[in-house]
Amino acid sequence: MTNSVLIVSNNAADIKQLDYALRNEAADQYDIESAIKLSEAISYLTSHKVDAILLDLSLPDSQGMNSFHRLSRIVPFTPILILVDEAANLSIDKSDSTGIAGYLAKSHSPNYLVAQTVRNVLQHQLKQTMSFIEKTRAEIILNSIGDAVVGTDLAGNIDYLNVAAEQLTQWTRQHAKGRAIADVMPIINAETRKSTRNPVDVVLENDHPSTLKPGAVLVRPDGSELNIEDSTAPVHDSSGSLVGAVMVFHDITATQAMSAKLAYFAKHDFLTNLPNRILLNDRISQAINLANRRHTQLAILFLDLDNFKHINDSLGHGVGDLLLQSVTEKLCSCVRHSDTVSRQGGDEFIILINEDQSGENAALTANKILRVLSNSQNVGEHVLHVTTSIGISIYPNDGENAETLIKNADTAMYQAKERGRNNFQFFKKEMNERAVERQLIESNLRQAIDRKEFVLHYQPKINLRSGVITGAEALLRWPHPLWGNVKPARFIGIAEDSGLIVEIGRWVLREACLQMKSWIENGILILNIAVNISALEFRRLDFATSVADILADCKLDGKYLQLEITESVLMQDVDLSTDILRELKKMGVKIAVDDFGTGYSSLSYLKKFPIDVLKIDQSFVRDIGALNEDCAIVSAIVAMGNSLNYLVVAEGVEDTTQMNFLKKIRCEEGQGYVIASPMEANKFSFFVEKNRSVV
Repeated sequence: MTNSVLIVSNNAADIKQLDYALRNEAADQYDIESAIKLSEAISYLTSHKVDAILLDLSLPDSQGMNSFHRLSRIVPFTPILILVDEAANLSIDKSDSTGIAGYLAKSHSPNYLVAQTVRNVLQHQLKQTMSFIEKTRAEIILNSIGDAVVGTDLAGNIDYLNVAAEQLTQWTRQHAKGRAIADVMPIINAETRKSTRNPVDVVLENDHPSTLKPGAVLVRPDGSELNIEDSTAPVHDSSGSLVGAVMVFHDITATQAMSAKLAYFAKHDFLTNLPNRILLNDRISQAINLANRRHTQLAILFLDLDNFKHINDSLGHGVGDLLLQSVTEKLCSCVRHSDTVSRQGGDEFIILINEDQSGENAALTANKILRVLSNSQNVGEHVLHVTTSIGISIYPNDGENAETLIKNADTAMYQAKERGRNNFQFFKKEMNERAVERQLIESNLRQAIDRKEFVLHYQPKINLRSGVITGAEALLRWPHPLWGNVKPARFIGIAEDSGLIVEIGRWVLREACLQMKSWIENGILILNIAVNISALEFRRLDFATSVADILADCKLDGKYLQLEITESVLMQDVDLSTDILRELKKMGVKIAVDDFGTGYSSLSYLKKFPIDVLKIDQSFVRDIGALNEDCAIVSAIVAMGNSLNYLVVAEGVEDTTQMNFLKKIRCEEGQGYVIASPMEANKFSFFVEKNRSVV
């Protein structure tokens, strides 16, 4: 290995003697350069690297230690030996204190001693360089790891912190150095809030590794706290003596928070923060034990929001989620602190009423819920109307465990839906038979779609003044291969609850349009065919598009199609309903408000809708002649419809008394059994041909 040496001296004899001594040293090889002035040396060093400098302090352009200081500023890491006349006066302490690498007698040192001195200086410099590299490498490694590392001496005072430790403790290494570990890292127990002994002190006392107990909290200078986890070990020197300790720790605050969050949501609903089925079952079990001790009862309320699927499908899950959160607030306001409101997923909620007396609290709570939810709710940009059907079971009469009580309350809830929704029903044992029947019907409905078991019947509509047949209403029929004709009232509600009504409804619409097209082509002249649209269909985002597609596929002009939608469906979201109706009107489709008078629409809302027809609900028509109140209602609806230029149609006209009254008040059209019952398509064609006027 060749070492480069620069001799700075204006004494040619000294340069020659030093050059000779170094070049003739067999152990090392030297590349030697010389400069007779300090300026020459500085100029050389700006463009060359040397391993050592031999400096004479007596130079033409610089004297004394000034020469050394100027050179050391230029090459601070290069060892500089001072050339002197008397080696006997040298002091090692002096050389160390001034930063001088050593002294070398110019004329008194034999050649081997000159070479040995330079060699020793270079070897010492190499060791320092290697030590610096190792320390730097270790520093880089310690600062690159995510864990905090703290080192202490034997007294437990800080002598090292890596970057992570500085960040977690909020102490810099400079300010922490020399301070007691307990001052820099005060630790307390998370539960007791009492101080905990630092594991460094334990390690230094026992000379064995140690760790903090779970729940350790580091209190930082700004008062903030971190949950930490550590591993602390003793540090020994080469002789095995204990010289200090090192503590490696990391922040587990986020991890513990996540664990706590996961544990929380294992028993709570993510959207509403309500207890889920797991936590509810636990609380029901506790409530049963309490009821047994106190000889009381408890109640389970099973709630299902009416037509929630329609809102989700039409407005999107975002609005649906906001509605569920709004409903959650209202439900919680209806119960006591001792009761439990839980969400089971979707639009189902279960409420546990503790210490009920014969169902009294359950009934009061159910009535309160129905009343509170009946009010419109502002959800985002929408004003929504939502109701709920509630089933109630009582412990111990309706079940002795959570599973049975919930199942029976669920069964009672379906009974509430079948009785018109927006009501509550107590469980009765005979309801189980109905629940089994529901499941059987739903299963057969799915098969009926695949097997094409459904058919359409058509009921004529007539102009009450002229008796002319004006149109037909398409009505779904299900001739089951084993059960015979299944009444719509028996399966339509189940189809709606299961979502099958969408697929069935599209089949009905397509089949009706195809039939209307066939009648037109065969000269059966009626104005239009009416099709009932369920809430679930109407609220789908693609409803208007699907109608357009069916009309196009059937090659039917939209003016021959009339869609009947109940006022309650339209009122669920007035703005959205208006937009959908306008899309349908662009196709030429006629819009009828079905079952008018049974909902809660006002005239101001009604005028917003681009509608053509009002259909008076048959419940009002049925009692014409018997109840003056219904006569007045029908008269008012007809008068209002005529004033707004709506076509008014009376449904369920069953006798001549009703017919004559409707004519008298100038109701435009009617349909019902007194005119004709629903019939198959071929019979309807014959009926139209035979009866150009039926009145």
